[in-house]
Amino acid sequence: QVQLVESGGGLVQAGGSLRVSCVASGRSIGSYDMGWYRQAPGKEREFVASIMWSGDPTYYADAVKGRFTISRDNAKNTVFLQMNDLKPEDTAIYYCNAPKVAYYRPDMVFFDWGEGTPVTVSS
Repeated sequence: QVQLVESGGGLVQAGGSLRVSCVASGRSIGSYDMGWYRQAPGKEREFVASIMWSGDPTYYADAVKGRFTISRDNAKNTVFLQMNDLKPEDTAIYYCNAPKVAYYRPDMVFFDWGEGTPVTVSS
């Protein structure tokens, strides 16, 4: 089974940047499409960005399009999310996983969820 460990979150002011990472262990994720998802307090987990196993194409939620960039390094079994021009509404715990049916469906994924990495954006 694959274990996912997210890291890189933190506290940042509005307009700032963060890069979060997701390292997988247990088996290679090189053949899986991967996605980033987030869950804000009191809200359901939602889709943020996804990347195909080959690295292209990528997809983004409208709320982050133009500000966030997803990438991956299959040799390092790692997926990244570069977040620029952060806004207070981006505050959430960020998770990665492999979508099973559709990239925008966080309720159908291949692996157990990791603990995520918290991102807090102050105004």
